[in-house]
Amino acid sequence: MFQRQEVKLLIERLNEPRRFIQVVMGPRQVGKTTVVNQALDALNVPAAYYSADNVADTAGWISSCWEQARLEMRLNGWSQNILVFDAIQKIPNWSEAVKAEWDRDAREKTNIKVVLLGSSRIWISRGLSESLMGRCEEIRMTHWAYDEMREAFGLTLDEYVYFGGYPGAAGDIRDKDRWRSYIQGAIIDASVNRDILVDTPVAKPALLRRTFELGAQYSGEILSLTKMLGQLQDAGNTTTLTHYLNKLNEAGLLGALQKYAADEARKRASIPKFQVHNNALKTAMKDDAFASVRADPAVWGRYVESAVGAYLMSQSFRLRFDLAYWRDGSDEVDFVIRARGKLIAIEVKSNFEKSSKGLEVFRQKFGADRAFIVGPAGLSLETFLKADISELWR
Repeated sequence: MFQRQEVKLLIERLNEPRRFIQVVMGPRQVGKTTVVNQALDALNVPAAYYSADNVADTAGWISSCWEQARLEMRLNGWSQNILVFDAIQKIPNWSEAVKAEWDRDAREKTNIKVVLLGSSRIWISRGLSESLMGRCEEIRMTHWAYDEMREAFGLTLDEYVYFGGYPGAAGDIRDKDRWRSYIQGAIIDASVNRDILVDTPVAKPALLRRTFELGAQYSGEILSLTKMLGQLQDAGNTTTLTHYLNKLNEAGLLGALQKYAADEARKRASIPKFQVHNNALKTAMKDDAFASVRADPAVWGRYVESAVGAYLMSQSFRLRFDLAYWRDGSDEVDFVIRARGKLIAIEVKSNFEKSSKGLEVFRQKFGADRAFIVGPAGLSLETFLKADISELWR
């Protein structure tokens, strides 16, 4: 069975002496539970798995599960136990309960190692910062990259650009209606209804959903919020849209890239560039068939740019770097990375154009450390989508 790279990392950390709670976090349907199960199978040590899905009585649930793990250790004479909590964010005040039990084990020298899983990034991050600071290590999982989808499911490069990287939908790409139904239900509806709407009050859920649909259709394109308001009914104001876009980004669905600028004020005032986290989300919002999209150079070019952006969005979450775009008049750079003190400019071209005036202007204006084209005349799309992005700033 195919294993993502996080399996090896989790095995290494769980083999270490008890030091940190391991937090496996990321968007829905990227294989978080599978990664944990594969790691536990490889370790072959006592472990207990608990899911917070559909827990009727949440009061004391975490403490009860933890006490059960302690009891099993004592009765069986085990030297250690691994305790896994899935969908932990669904338990009210979960971080305080985890902190209390973890600290008790530390005092009593009970060797229980803990793994937490969650798909709601904002809930997990808030809990880690509020109660568990200094006690946790994050394992950030993201959408499947091209090389993973190719190795595990045999997707071609063009199929990956169009259908994106959700493993659960890979078997349905020959039946777009069935494929779209999975993306809509298991990804979009679940993320909106079970993560965003549960996470924080949303005054206009229908508007949030329509904001996603419109933004996904425009993925890879620059569109002002004012123009977006004109296409949305009952849209309110740009502040509302910005709030909803932040929530969609936290859910791993849709981001709004800011224009790169030397000062923060100009960044915040810029027109956003919409970008899905997975190109499947763009395709699911459109009716165009794969063959017709591939045959139209202009349309295919937009899909290619969105695919590059989706890969960068996902990697920015995993590797913690800033991602933006830049435009000044007719000069434009599709993506700008700021990471570890390095500035990298990327232009995506699906044709054989060998130069980009925008890259040169950007390099001169901001002193970019690297500036390159992704496309037939530069670094090939396949090479880029298979690349370890961290190599760009090393």
